[in-house]
Amino acid sequence: MKNQKTALLVMDLQNGIVSRFGENQDILKPFQKAVEAARQNHIPVVFVRVGFSEGYPEVSPQNKIFSAMTKTGGMTFADSATRIHHSVEPKPNEPVITKYRVIAFAGSNLEIILRSQKIDSLVLCGISTSGVVLSTLREAADKDFSLTVLSDACLDIDPEVQRILIEKIFPRQAEVQSVNTWIGTLN
Repeated sequence: MKNQKTALLVMDLQNGIVSRFGENQDILKPFQKAVEAARQNHIPVVFVRVGFSEGYPEVSPQNKIFSAMTKTGGMTFADSATRIHHSVEPKPNEPVITKYRVIAFAGSNLEIILRSQKIDSLVLCGISTSGVVLSTLREAADKDFSLTVLSDACLDIDPEVQRILIEKIFPRQAEVQSVNTWIGTLN
């Protein structure tokens, strides 16, 4: 991979989503390692989060995933749940993209930033594997990005879904590598 054309997308590593995995901070170590390696190798790091305006004007009552939150509250821009988790704190020059759906491109300026920077290769990591990672991988492949998925920097509540995606689905459109293997390709 050419560093000047590659970006690391760190997706949905925000307080409200990380908290679903409890207090086990070890699960975040691969993410931290990937972010640090990208920074050391001058690979842009782009953070993606999901968030909504007060009153949820972006949420349709027909959206099964997000409509429940309009009743319970949370995940608004002002809510700490939408802040990127402190373990991978963005640097001032690293964009934090806000999306309004599962996929990283939905309603965000992600593609504009990537195209403006002439980025044609994406390294994906995030929570959840069956949500933002799968959806973003599919659209990014259709947009002709070269793709790598960091297998140990993807988390899903369902281990069987995680296994099938990492072993059977993702390899059809992306290189699937551990964080350590990916770091080895940078030198």
